[in-house]
Amino acid sequence: MIVILAGVAGSGKSTVGRILAARMGWMFEDADQLHSTADIAKMMSGVPLTDTDRWPWLNTVAAWLDQEIAAGKSAVLACSALKRSYRDFLRQGRPDVRIVLLEVDQATLTARLAGRHDHFFPKKLLQTQLAALEMPTPDEPVLVVPPGGTPAAMAGKIIDGIGLAPWTPGSPAGPVTG
Repeated sequence: MIVILAGVAGSGKSTVGRILAARMGWMFEDADQLHSTADIAKMMSGVPLTDTDRWPWLNTVAAWLDQEIAAGKSAVLACSALKRSYRDFLRQGRPDVRIVLLEVDQATLTARLAGRHDHFFPKKLLQTQLAALEMPTPDEPVLVVPPGGTPAAMAGKIIDGIGLAPWTPGSPAGPVTG
């Protein structure tokens, strides 16, 4: 199984994702690492990505998913997946993919991004992501984790919400790093 943690910048995808991956004994990947250098440069300069920019990246993310699935690996992937069309594309033909959207209030997002200095995404682009975000509708198979609680508590909500069984030391499949 691959769990995609979706949400806007600063929602905790990487932080919660690493905790979730460690609890499950799975590897963690951040789809930000799959962006082209041109896309990263564009965002660093304060220019938001367009759908035209995002689709090649989403194709790269989908290829990564297919590679991991073909290898029989389980993982947690942090990926904004802001629009339903993106989430549908990433889930299409991949029955073992689960999507979880981390919902966070704007004040918390702003504070987190203001304190983040090691990432290419500038806080001034937050509004563009909030404008692009399409919250899941009841017919979309996405677990929405509401704001509140520690990253560890959020990982616990995801484990419970998807019905996962955390990895325990001594079990056949140990933690995988990535």
